[in-house]
Amino acid sequence: QVQLVESGGGLVQAGESLRLSCAASGRTFSNYAMGWFRQAPGKEREFVATISWSGGSTYYADSVKGRFTITRDNAKNTVYLQMNSLKPEDTVVYYCAAANQAWGTTRRNEYRNWGKGTQVTVPS
Repeated sequence: QVQLVESGGGLVQAGESLRLSCAASGRTFSNYAMGWFRQAPGKEREFVATISWSGGSTYYADSVKGRFTITRDNAKNTVYLQMNSLKPEDTVVYYCAAANQAWGTTRRNEYRNWGKGTQVTVPS
């Protein structure tokens, strides 16, 4: 079992940046892909970004491509989401997740473990 703890959320103004972190424990971190998802109240949890076990492959949702960057540090068992040029529509809870596989995936059902989420707020 993997325990995931997100941090780094907060309130920022439009156009500013935040970096989310997700610390993992309980499994060999470098064996599996990681992902970031987000969820607004009353809506389904949606894919944001994924990174392969080595960090060599990444994939992004169109809504964040060019603004967000996912990276990982296997020595620190941590995955990051650098969020630049934030917009009011980025105001949601962000969740990190550990996949069942080594290669990144956009499918929620291919993630085995989830964190509790961290709130990001960008006022309009």
